[in-house]
Amino acid sequence: MTHTTGNIDDFAIDTASMAGPLDARLDAVREAGFSQVLLHAHDLTAYPLGVDAATRRVLGSGLQVAGLWGLTQYEGLSGAAHLFKLKTAKALVSLCEQLQCDQLLLQACSHPAAAPGATAQHVGALRKLAMLAIPKQIRVVYSACAEAPHATGFAQAWDLVCEADMPNLGLGLGCATLLEFVAGQSMDELEMLDVDKVFLVHLADFLEKPQALATAPTAALESVFAGEGIYGQVIAAMVTRLHALGYRASYNLAADHADYRQISAASVAHRARRAALWLGEQVLERSVPMPNSMRLKKASAS
Repeated sequence: MTHTTGNIDDFAIDTASMAGPLDARLDAVREAGFSQVLLHAHDLTAYPLGVDAATRRVLGSGLQVAGLWGLTQYEGLSGAAHLFKLKTAKALVSLCEQLQCDQLLLQACSHPAAAPGATAQHVGALRKLAMLAIPKQIRVVYSACAEAPHATGFAQAWDLVCEADMPNLGLGLGCATLLEFVAGQSMDELEMLDVDKVFLVHLADFLEKPQALATAPTAALESVFAGEGIYGQVIAAMVTRLHALGYRASYNLAADHADYRQISAASVAHRARRAALWLGEQVLERSVPMPNSMRLKKASAS
């Protein structure tokens, strides 16, 4: 990767952004020029020929797996629910190892049965997960969730990561972080982060204005690729600030919009490539405004 300048090798594309069978999506990612892909465990378990065949297909694609989604609603649970989640976690850590993927992704738990507040129960669960992953040399990437009371924003998630204090446990910055900045939170708060413990940054854009965003759960919002919505300037500012702080890990391009599911995986992957080229060649390398071909409306525009 050329992290000092930023190019498409610095970006992964989330397979959930595309429709179609896994084979077609992997081919589309590769043909669009990406070298990294972010997978979901369901991509492999739903493969018609089985998980082992899916794993071989991924490894044979030549794509590096930047991270694996699959573990959900994990921390803050107790009793049988906690033990059940631990078994799932062990299976997913093993799947990461098979995929030669060194990052297991986890979003903060919003389950109503989870313990309220950022308690020792949450920290203990995160530490236990990190300990499970250490022997496999896998990192756990923990992200905030707007619906998780104990980790609504990145600052709360960061506090939990720091309190757990495990070498392979780090922070993921995602859509919830972007929406914090859209809502007016100062990007100066990024200064408190140790960027060596920021393991992955997820980038997506939105078509709605802040008023609409405030009335819907994050998971229910339809997202588009960076630069296709109305918050390109916020995304550019966030990426520029992180780069200035020394962030040199990967960016994951993700989008979840019904229209993407009506077109081919190849078409979607090329739209992601356009976002990667803007971010890599314009924002990261020269930190200039978007080119005219990607001019966006300001969030305050009608």
